[in-house]
Amino acid sequence: MTPAESRALPAPHTEAAADSAELVSYRTPVGLFAGPPALTAPTTEPAEPEAPAPPEAPTESTEPVEPAAPTESATPSRWRRWTRRRQHLAVGGLFLLAALWVTSRIWLDPSGRVASLYTGDPAQVQFFLAHSVRVVLHGEYPFYTEQFNYPDGVNLMANTAVLALGIPMVPVTLLFGPAVSFVVLVTLGLAGTAMAWYLMLSRHLVRTPLAAAVGGWFCGFSPSMLSHASWHPNIISQFLLPFIVWRVLVLTRSGKPVRDGALLALLVAAQAFINEEILLFTALACGVFLLAVLAQEPARWRAAWRPLGVGVATCALLAGALLAYPLYVQFAGPMAYHGLSDAVQDYGNDIAAFFAPGSPTLGGNQRANINLAPNYSEENAFFGWSLSMLAIGIVVWLRRELIVRALAVTGVFFAVLSLGERVSWWDRELITGPWQWLVHLPLLDAVVPTRFGLITSVVIGLLLALAVERAWALRPADRRTVHMLTAAGLAFALLPIAPMPLRMVSRPPVPDFITADRWRAYVGPDQTLVPIPVPSMGNTHGMRWAAATNLDFKIPGGYFLAPRNGNTGDAGRFGGRPSGVGQMLEEVATTGRTPKLDDRQRRRFTDELRHWRAAILVLPVRQQNAEPLRRTVEELVGPGRQELDVWVWDVRALTDRSV
Repeated sequence: MTPAESRALPAPHTEAAADSAELVSYRTPVGLFAGPPALTAPTTEPAEPEAPAPPEAPTESTEPVEPAAPTESATPSRWRRWTRRRQHLAVGGLFLLAALWVTSRIWLDPSGRVASLYTGDPAQVQFFLAHSVRVVLHGEYPFYTEQFNYPDGVNLMANTAVLALGIPMVPVTLLFGPAVSFVVLVTLGLAGTAMAWYLMLSRHLVRTPLAAAVGGWFCGFSPSMLSHASWHPNIISQFLLPFIVWRVLVLTRSGKPVRDGALLALLVAAQAFINEEILLFTALACGVFLLAVLAQEPARWRAAWRPLGVGVATCALLAGALLAYPLYVQFAGPMAYHGLSDAVQDYGNDIAAFFAPGSPTLGGNQRANINLAPNYSEENAFFGWSLSMLAIGIVVWLRRELIVRALAVTGVFFAVLSLGERVSWWDRELITGPWQWLVHLPLLDAVVPTRFGLITSVVIGLLLALAVERAWALRPADRRTVHMLTAAGLAFALLPIAPMPLRMVSRPPVPDFITADRWRAYVGPDQTLVPIPVPSMGNTHGMRWAAATNLDFKIPGGYFLAPRNGNTGDAGRFGGRPSGVGQMLEEVATTGRTPKLDDRQRRRFTDELRHWRAAILVLPVRQQNAEPLRRTVEELVGPGRQELDVWVWDVRALTDRSV
């Protein structure tokens, strides 16, 4: 080929320079879907070939020069890249604005507002964010702490300590406090997840920006994501999942499976420190999806099994090495447990939940949903009638496409598992669910089954992206009408589940006694400050007090998962060892009734205070039923005194073990 002939060829697309071993190009499927044309379902219309570039004009220089790519081709390519970047920025800005809209009521007062129901989870996350500060500034052990549930402590690997989120947020936590870090994580979790799916879809599955934006929108702002946003930033922080899925699909056609397996291992290790349950869901979903593909076209297995096997083995070895010690602490370290508490192990979706809009959406109704989900923080289905019917219609319309059939199988499979051990319709039990035979398997015994609905949500997001892409590619006489009908269909399906600002209520502020450091005059490094009532699953204000000081003092009790009775290896439960006095004070705080006490109860309370190495007992003046609580504590340990906005009982003379 002469230099003139080479200059006459069209310039290569800039994206085509990507690693050919991955067999992916801009806006084309990856992995199993990047095979020969005979094995690949049609996804997009063929691109129009670029016009040949004119030959270069001769120069006045007499020295020979190497042929160069014509600037006329390079300039449009750079313009296209800049246009795509601006599109990405615009879509990312839209997602961020939507996330700010959803969290707007928390942003008004991060420290003074909390989700209207189940206030324990935000307090727990704030406690873990404060623990990350101690890890970074004081070199504290990251996987276990005695700062709550003293002296038994808490296995943080067996709880969701969100180290991969908390450590990057340390500057925010130090400057503004863990409450602000919490709302930042929720905002970025929603927007970041939507943006990550948008980027993956626009790069590897669809070519229409609207299709990628619709798919990313639903993956980031689905009713299930909104339901977790008030309580579980670790669950909604799914921005690594699209890239994990992408790398798994790349492995099926990789020319460098060892390298690609190592990249996947790094993503897996990072996700393990965000949320292991979501990581397990992703692995299960990838496995079911690949099996659904291979069951339909077994011929693909011949090309996929070797790179996939090598890549998965590499990933398992490297990720296993990176996570070996943390997992050892989780399953065999102090305060490790096996299996979830019975209180959540049988959480399942009601069939009717798939056809009702979620509570935090435009068409949602908390009262109507009360019996369709375990609680308002676990509304993991709730797609609404219109979207459910549209999803079924998409599958019927695009049933000839392999990827659509595989996605449908995956979505239905996990929707059935999300029904739990007992399948119900409007809170009436119908039959036994398949989860009953899986719940006791290793790893699955630590899964909340209703959350399998999160996988179905992602599947619906991908189906929406594919449907918009196919509709935009149609070539009827009037394309504008098709586009208008597509937009109308999306509005009809998505408007009822459009996100609304999360509902918030005011919560008691952290006492001035704590924020002014007055407690430091009483509490030593090996002693505890005992909030009244004692911290538990239903009373987490004391955990917020400790988090506000970056855990500078220890507290007994708290909200966490631990082995029953504090015996390492037992089944899990919420909270530590049962506390008779703690339960009594919790009942007084709830009912306002003062119990009759005897000497045996006083001795028991004293023994518990010694076990906790208590220095002071602290009761906020504005605590609910503060007066009955004050009288009860005075009957147990004697009179207290008011200091700033709390009642304080100095019990060091009672708990000093040398006395």
